[in-house]
Amino acid sequence: MDAAALWHRYRDWLYYDAGLRIYLDISRMQFDAAFVQQMTPRFEKAFKDMAALEQGAIANPDEDRMVGHYWLRDPDLAPTPELRQSIIDTLVDIEQFASQIRTSVIYPPGQERFTDILSIGIGGSALGPQFVAQALGPDFPPLAIHFIDNTDPEGIDRILARLDDRLSTTIVLVISKSGGTPETRNGMIEVRTRFEQKGLHFPRQAVAITGVDSKLDVLAKQEGWLATFPMHDWVGGRTSELSAVGLLPAALQGIDIRSILGGAKAMDALTRVPRLRDNPAALLALAWYHAGNGKGEKDMVILPYKDSLLLFSRYLQQLVMESLGKEKDLDGNVVYQGIAVYGNKGSTDQHAYVQQLREGVPSFFVTFIEVLKDRDGKSPDVESDVTAGDYLFGLLQGTRRALFEKDRESITITIPEVSAHMVGALIAFYERAVGLYASLVNVNAYHQPGVEAGKKAAASVLELQRQVVRTLQQADRPLSLEELAAQTQHSDDIEIIYTLLRHLHANQRGVTIQGDPGSPLDLTVTAP
Repeated sequence: MDAAALWHRYRDWLYYDAGLRIYLDISRMQFDAAFVQQMTPRFEKAFKDMAALEQGAIANPDEDRMVGHYWLRDPDLAPTPELRQSIIDTLVDIEQFASQIRTSVIYPPGQERFTDILSIGIGGSALGPQFVAQALGPDFPPLAIHFIDNTDPEGIDRILARLDDRLSTTIVLVISKSGGTPETRNGMIEVRTRFEQKGLHFPRQAVAITGVDSKLDVLAKQEGWLATFPMHDWVGGRTSELSAVGLLPAALQGIDIRSILGGAKAMDALTRVPRLRDNPAALLALAWYHAGNGKGEKDMVILPYKDSLLLFSRYLQQLVMESLGKEKDLDGNVVYQGIAVYGNKGSTDQHAYVQQLREGVPSFFVTFIEVLKDRDGKSPDVESDVTAGDYLFGLLQGTRRALFEKDRESITITIPEVSAHMVGALIAFYERAVGLYASLVNVNAYHQPGVEAGKKAAASVLELQRQVVRTLQQADRPLSLEELAAQTQHSDDIEIIYTLLRHLHANQRGVTIQGDPGSPLDLTVTAP
């Protein structure tokens, strides 16, 4: 395509909203008019599906529940007065509690003020708050935030070591919708244990963000924790950043949560427009569908050219992959849907995987995120009439051009600045694009059977571990691996038994392996 035709295509497909001052350019996705015409009826259905969702249709038949994260930023859309009032009350409670913590109206036992936040959660209960803290957290927040987002003992130790002399002034947020998420429960127990070792009273510094009447909710109220905040059953983890899950930690850091919600509400309004050309989320979904032939045949590479947006790709990994990665469609057909997401930031990736993007396997499309504002204040020149921000802009545009020269497709999103309002808009932008795309490919974006299957499998492994240890303790002699598998009636799980014994042995858990670990069938195992 020559320069004049490319310029015409750019102007033809450029989306801009003067209110949010956001641009979307999909001109470097090489679809044609016939493709757009073919997709138009599908989008008409997708718009109706999204409207029904917002009106309270049962969107997750597996759990017989609605999906209403859109109501969080516009309570007037909630289908009942009770839901509307609950959303409003929760937001007010969050603001009041956070203000009391920041101003030391509420303070830890024997201390003047809280200095730190320790947020314990996993998946959607961690990725959103981490992204927002990185993007919007002030340089000198009233409370510094830290995260335990895994059940890795060394990772937990590292965080607790950093907080050691400030644990007495740390407020602990325990975030779990079900109240029984194993990784979050483990983190809570580890932190509670450290509190007790230091003579601190955990409940006096703990806050629960959980489902009403969940195990965690009951525990927090029985023990008299500082506060509890609800996680509504109609908000999924990956769309929970604008619920108490994300709003409370943001408010404690002094981030303007009303502005985040306002940005999301403004984007929701733009993406309700039932016309493909005038709906930015629909245009984004159109580009995704074209790139992967509606089957996720290409990966989505997210390249934000701003340090503060570093964690956006991690946040989108869960939002996109957990929502769209499905074995079956809504009709029960095996379809193996999904879009793989990865990324880091520009221009860091100029020196990492952009080489492969330009000259390697063409198995991807790129989304560049451009931020117009370089910094607060004037920038010095790094060359004659050139600033560091000019270089960043040049590297983005140069990479976009270099990729297109090799027939590598890209999308460019341009925002004026990284502000609370724009971060809220970006979150809503991708939530809506995911919902529309899910309708296009006929999958349920709001359940996650694969995640649940993984949790059940993990639980079965832990139960097998208990059986193995009991069998070893009752044995009157060392057992071979095959004997142990037979006595536990798990001969089909001999590989798992071998690996869990290896783990127990490495961590001095009372299991002793004798022999060459590289020759499993020659081993014997004992336990006192």
